Amino acid sequence: MTYSVDLRERVLSYIKEGGSHAAAARLFKVTPRTIYNWQQRKSLEPKKHGFRRRKLDKKLLAQHVRDYPDALLRERAAHFGVRVNAIWVAKHALGIVKKTA
Repeated sequence: MTYSVDLRERVLSYIKEGGSHAAAARLFKVTPRTIYNWQQRKSLEPKKHGFRRRKLDKKLLAQHVRDYPDALLRERAAHFGVRVNAIWVAKHALGIVKKTA
């Protein structure tokens, strides 16, 4: 969960004015560890997170299902170099529930 910069500033201001970490945590409903982390950072802006690279490309999986409709899950898993469960989950996410003939 990302907290607003305004909230982060208010929490740190509360502590600078003499409030304890525990009291600030209770008052603003954040954990004391979060407050310590905010104090150690140079900027209170939320961190930017990059794109998560997946091993299994769902577009390629959908094409593979169209090209080889009779392939088993374990065969698809071997083709893409992933586990069988990864194929099953990705197929369900794509709405491919049964083999197409």
